[in-house]
Amino acid sequence: MTEQHNDQHDQHPHPRPPVATPPAPAPPAPAAPDLGEHATGDIVIDSALQDLRDAPEDDLDARIAAGQRVHQTLQGRLSHLGGE
Repeated sequence: MTEQHNDQHDQHPHPRPPVATPPAPAPPAPAAPDLGEHATGDIVIDSALQDLRDAPEDDLDARIAAGQRVHQTLQGRLSHLGGE
């Protein structure tokens, strides 16, 4: 009986703190609109322009709505420049 198992030796006097799990990776950033040479560099304006570009040509209501969003977006951006 030289091999005696003692449970006290299995317990560490100073238990290790739990290992922190690394945070989940951030979701990918939305793809920048593909406007080519017409891109402004402003993601909000470019997104509105992309929506206009993507609106079906045979859906007049969709094209009007997208055009209105571009107009509102541009007005909002320009109003900040004029200090209004």
